[in-house]
Amino acid sequence: MIRINWKKTLLVVCDIVIAAYLVMAVTSFNKPDTAVPYCMEVKTDIEANIVDGFLTAGEIDNLLRRENVYPLSKPMSEINPRRIEEVLQKSPFVEKAECHKTQSGRVCILVRQRVPVVKVMAVNGENYYIDSHAKVMPENRYVNDLIVATGHITRRYAQTSLSRVANQIMQDKFWQNQVVQINVLADGTMELVPRVGDHIIFIGEPVGVSKKLDRMRKFYIYGLNKAGWNKYSYINVEFDNQIICKKR
Repeated sequence: MIRINWKKTLLVVCDIVIAAYLVMAVTSFNKPDTAVPYCMEVKTDIEANIVDGFLTAGEIDNLLRRENVYPLSKPMSEINPRRIEEVLQKSPFVEKAECHKTQSGRVCILVRQRVPVVKVMAVNGENYYIDSHAKVMPENRYVNDLIVATGHITRRYAQTSLSRVANQIMQDKFWQNQVVQINVLADGTMELVPRVGDHIIFIGEPVGVSKKLDRMRKFYIYGLNKAGWNKYSYINVEFDNQIICKKR
């Protein structure tokens, strides 16, 4: 007579059932579009930065619609996250895009926008933005609280000297709020137009700018606060250890 080891048989059966469950669970996890067959929601997030509202979720949606890849109401099996990322990264205003699908029928999109730091309005008629990586961005319809650069500005100058100065200003909260315009003279030197105070700040060649701005900040605190912010029309901080002022 054959004796059956019921205990051992039961353990084997349990192992088979558990293994089958794990295979089904893993398979289900890796096929999120089988849970909800259609895209029920598109969640678009734009990373916050120093320029608010330059790129909106609505603009992202429009980019996808123009390329016929906007996922809402489409079958989850037909939605290609990689294709969505490729479409978005073609935009001159997008630095990076990430997209994924969930089991609940949601398509999540995360966008990192290029950060404009200065708007160029050169005497040669060119209008464009320069971003935080010194790259040119086309002008668009948005109005932003950006520094405006005017004067004798070539593309090369904008992507080198102007970009460095604008980044330094935008990274300092005080100067970000105080400087509204950079004017480039014909010899490549720079003037700053402040928001507060009826004067022009001449920084000269765009080198050693952080020291020049620090010297000007101290002059605001210890000089103009006592003498009056409108006493001088032109303030020259070009040279080390001195400030030359022209009275109004």
